[in-house]
Formats: sequence, structure tokens, C-alpha cells
Amino acid sequence: MRMAMVTGPSSGIGRAVALELGRHGYHVVAAGRSAERTMPVVDLIEDAGGSAEFLHLDLASLASAAKAAEEFAASGRTLDLLVNNAGVGGKRGTTADGFEIHFGVNHLGHHMLTRGLLPALVSGARLVQVSSAAHFNAAGIDFTDVTRRTKSLLGWSEYGVSKLANVLFVRELARRNPELAAYAVHPGTVDTGIFPWFIKPLIRHRLLSPDQGAETVLWCATSQDAESGSGLYFRRKEPVPPSDAALDDALAAELWERSEKWCEDALGRVS
Repeated sequence: MRMAMVTGPSSGIGRAVALELGRHGYHVVAAGRSAERTMPVVDLIEDAGGSAEFLHLDLASLASAAKAAEEFAASGRTLDLLVNNAGVGGKRGTTADGFEIHFGVNHLGHHMLTRGLLPALVSGARLVQVSSAAHFNAAGIDFTDVTRRTKSLLGWSEYGVSKLANVLFVRELARRNPELAAYAVHPGTVDTGIFPWFIKPLIRHRLLSPDQGAETVLWCATSQDAESGSGLYFRRKEPVPPSDAALDDALAAELWERSEKWCEDALGRVS
């Protein structure tokens, strides 16, 4: 049976993706913070004749991300698909490791999870990273800012930086691991918990449903037509040019190396 892991599967795009993968014969590893919120999704998949399980994962903790990857790897199973979907937006604060909350959860937690799962990913496996057109709002990455508390009032500047990091991560992952297929996806403006309650009425006419937002994610995850697009940025099932900053090879390499160092430091603290 094909094996897929989906982060943030309890609601929104992640829920839609997990349910659809379950319907199409994948065993779904539903990786999230709360068993109480995630188990109903596991139950829905199994009630429909599919197969699923819960895996505890808190992306705001590098130790938790490493442990989740270790637990899966210890099972001896392989992974055909990894959907890095979970994320936060419009927040203020830091992660358990002291990183700006958006960067720490949306990028660095997923980097830690992915690096731990690399040995389990079969040749030809796919990784789909949910990014956002918000990455166009970030001209680059200030590596000092990502290691301290959110500076902007609503955190949207930092959110854009984290989404830029997602696109850079996919490009560098594809370069370093040509045996894998990696995709960054803008799902559209989706009605999820990312937007504060007072903003939603202003953009309600533009909001997609989670099922609609999941369409390109699922297409990159499963379609043969996506096979040649590794390392690219997708919108509406088509590769489209990302921002100039997202095409900066030096920045992608620097982000990867710094992320590796931060992850190694975190592992050293818990060993």
C-alpha cells in the first residue's frame, strides 16, 4: 500500500488532502499536534474503507519534529508522499526553540521533519510543500530577524518570509535530492484559520473552500503530468514563476545550510 504523511490534517487544506488520499488508496499518516482534533479525520478515512493513523507532531518544537520522523523511521516503513501543509499566519511570538513563530513552524519545523524522513522516502517519492503567493511580499530573508520574536503588528511580514523559505526549500531539496520530486504550491486564498476574523469579511468573495485549495496540492502529489516539475512553484495546476528572491540560488543554499545547523544544534540539546 502506498504511504503518505500529511502535516496539519485536522482542518482546512490538510484535512481535505488527507481524506482524498485515503479515498485513493494511500495509508495516511496524519501528523498533527492534537490527537483529539486529528482522530476524527483518521476515523473518517477508515470508515470509508481506507487506512490511516495519527502521529504526534508539534512543528513549533524541533525536538518534536525530529521525534515524529524518528518514530516513523523506526517502524521500518517507507514513504511515497510527504505533504508539508501545516502552518500558522497572523501570529506573534517565538517557537520553543526561540525562532520567529512563522519561520519556525512554517519552514524550520518542516525542514527538521523532512531531513529525518529522507531515508524513508523511496526513490521517486514526492514532497509537496504548501507555500503562498505571500512570498512575493518578502524581498529576502534577514537571518537575524528569524531568530527573534515577531516584529510586525500582525505578523504578515514574517509570514511572507516563511512562505519564501518554503519555495527556496523546495528548490534546494530538488537540487540536492534529484531522486525525489519536490513541489511548492500556492493553493489560492483559502478560507482557513490563517486569516483573522476581522479580515475575512473583507475578502470573503475571494476565498476558496479547503477542497478547492487542496486541488493543486493533490495534483502535484499524484498526477503524472506533474512529474517533470520538480523544484518548481505551482498555481492552479501549472508551474508559474515565483518571486526574484525565490530564484536566488545563493539564498536557497544559505537557508538550507543555516537550517541544517539550527536542526543539528537542536538535536544536540536533546541528546
